[in-house]
Amino acid sequence: MQPIHTLHDFFVRSGAEVRLYHLGRRVEPCEMATLAALEDDATPWPAPWQGQARLGLVFRLGDMQDPLIWFLALPLDEQGRLDPASRDAFVQRLLETLGRSVGSVGREDGQAVDNLMKDNPLAFTPSLPFQAMLHARASHDLGRPASQHLEPVEAYLSGQQALDWQALGLQGLADFAVRMGEEERRQLVARLPDLPHAVLISLCYCLEHVAIDGELAAALRTRGEAAAEAGDVEAMCACVRAVSGSEAAGAWFDSLLADAHACGPDLLAAIAARGWPLLEDGQRLPRYLERLASCEQADFMTVARDLALIPRLRLPVLMTLREAPADSPIGRRLAALTR
Repeated sequence: MQPIHTLHDFFVRSGAEVRLYHLGRRVEPCEMATLAALEDDATPWPAPWQGQARLGLVFRLGDMQDPLIWFLALPLDEQGRLDPASRDAFVQRLLETLGRSVGSVGREDGQAVDNLMKDNPLAFTPSLPFQAMLHARASHDLGRPASQHLEPVEAYLSGQQALDWQALGLQGLADFAVRMGEEERRQLVARLPDLPHAVLISLCYCLEHVAIDGELAAALRTRGEAAAEAGDVEAMCACVRAVSGSEAAGAWFDSLLADAHACGPDLLAAIAARGWPLLEDGQRLPRYLERLASCEQADFMTVARDLALIPRLRLPVLMTLREAPADSPIGRRLAALTR
């Protein structure tokens, strides 16, 4: 029997039912093959966040009734590839806990396996919106019903019931974002202009993890621009993040990047954190990096490095930095680092 060296090996050999989810830039499904490629050093991680491959693992071992959930942050090197030492130590502890009998794990082993996370240096606690979105996605993918919080959210957003919006739960909003159908989407578009600030912010925290169509993206842009005119930077940035799952957001990003006054540090961070796929554009990426370099409050090199860890952006980011004229904002920022 081949030895177990990786997390992928463990889940395959244990016969676990497992679903993986990215928990770095967005909560979205992750193929087991993606984890295998990282652990085999075949490819860099596709969606790194702050130098880590952040994963949610929802799995059952043996005859467990309910799945276990692990949150793991695997450290990456400067090329976005796995730094394996801490992963190796975790796998070793996992095997020791199970007595190496991973092929016959039973219900009684569940608690022992779950206890591994209590003092695990790879474990992390996602933000509340990320936790809510993971539970919403996993319950949907496993064919389980949504949480009890979905029904009041649907009643509120459809206008059928005049609920106190403060009673709406984040989990219900997450379930709504994941399960939203055509009718719910139309109702949301109609309600969006009048949503209270707190509901808008929480809803946007969830919408930023799902694909949305052009009509909803346009409604979010209208609400975001109204927030900008009112000086509400938080709502503006929340709307920017929420539209990032739509191709239609590219035009809004272009208009924002064309306006020097709009490009404060919060907006630039929002675009990099959730709108990175839209930076795969030969004109938009240099314009974004130029605005980032021009913003004194922004941490230019930290954001640029983080974007360069994304495999599809690595070469374009490095080329933009390398080709920047010395007297450009980017050139001046780079020169300041060498003084």
